[in-house]
Amino acid sequence: MTGRIAVIGAGPCSLAQLAAFQSARHQGAEVPEVVCFERQNDWGGLWNYTWRTGLDENGEPVHSSMYRYLWSNGPKECLEFADYTFDRHFKQPIPSFPPREVLFDYIVGRARHYDLRNWVRFSTAVRLVAFDDDSGRFTVTAEDFGEGRVYSEDFDHVVVATGHFSTPSVPAFEGIGSFPGRVLHSHDFRSADEFAGKDLVVVGSSYSAEDIALQCQKYGARSVTISYRTAPMGFHWPDNMKEVPLITRVEGGTVHFKDGGKVDADAIILCTGYQHHFPFLEDRLRLKTNNRLWPLGLYKGVVWEDNPKLHYLGMQDQYYTFSMFDAQAWFARDVILGRIALPSKAEMEKDSAAWRAREETLSNPFEDIDFQTDYTRALCELTDYPDFDLDLAAKHFKAWEHHKEESITGYRDKAFSSPCTGTMAPLHHTPWVEAMDDSMETFLESR
Repeated sequence: MTGRIAVIGAGPCSLAQLAAFQSARHQGAEVPEVVCFERQNDWGGLWNYTWRTGLDENGEPVHSSMYRYLWSNGPKECLEFADYTFDRHFKQPIPSFPPREVLFDYIVGRARHYDLRNWVRFSTAVRLVAFDDDSGRFTVTAEDFGEGRVYSEDFDHVVVATGHFSTPSVPAFEGIGSFPGRVLHSHDFRSADEFAGKDLVVVGSSYSAEDIALQCQKYGARSVTISYRTAPMGFHWPDNMKEVPLITRVEGGTVHFKDGGKVDADAIILCTGYQHHFPFLEDRLRLKTNNRLWPLGLYKGVVWEDNPKLHYLGMQDQYYTFSMFDAQAWFARDVILGRIALPSKAEMEKDSAAWRAREETLSNPFEDIDFQTDYTRALCELTDYPDFDLDLAAKHFKAWEHHKEESITGYRDKAFSSPCTGTMAPLHHTPWVEAMDDSMETFLESR
């Protein structure tokens, strides 16, 4: 029997990993000791909302990039846990685009179902993971904030599940240091109310730029100018929103753009992405990649090819989230338990290279969706993860893309059927643009 297993983080990826081990245990498998380290004082990862920005109560960088009024920007049916469905958790069908509090309740609900809390050491930051070639074991050094001590323990396997949406990538623009208004990264964005009546420049062209710009418009921003580096998102924005090329310079409160245009702004929000950042890993264990569908170095997107006792979860750019994390976690579990035999390093690298070659042929979101659908399916077929209709999930993703093209403010007012249960979601009682109260109580009301 394999010895001890360290899981770093207690967000959706980590909780998927713990659930995978607990599922095997419930089926009678012998599972070694699993220790989960979580820097925050509660589980949920990014979904563990905090008002704090910058540093937390322990002087650690705030992990969560979550903001008030966030609603799912993709159909919940495409991220549903096949072993713990929305119907099972809420005891009723719920609309397809839940707000933050509802999704957090769902994530935590499964963790409670599997009784995972006693596996997690909260308020404990991992400081260093080092591998000893002679013993073939990892030494994990951690700091327990509650007890005020630093200690080290040895493990046979390590699963890195800290995500890659918490360390901001922050560009600089000429003159921005003298801008008289507020400048912030989306990581520190907390409430759209703050920008009511103000003129904003949002820098970026991906999901966070799209959603934060819309949030601010919804909650009363006077105007929102979205500045893109490569290409505009191209949606049919409300009248007080527009897309322009990248910032060239900032002069006082005026922001200038590559096309010669300019706007006066009260705030600049940098929705410019995140870094894969693992300072707690010794260098030879550290994944170094930009945000893409197929990072190299990970067999099946999970196993560190240079040391197959190390596993990474959720390191890909993502259409699928929770369901893909589950597929990865069940695969990592079965590798660790010896149910899946790994090929040679050369064969692992060849397999990864084939996926990367396919990734480099992708030219549009529909091809991206098919790629990640095939990847998730390939993992599910290797384990006993419960069956669900992946083809339907892919179909939903493509419909969602069309709905966004039709109405960027109205796409959340659609309903989808569950690939796990077949249940058709009801329409929400209030159109998203009018739904100012995002509480779980109000969302679940029937009207």
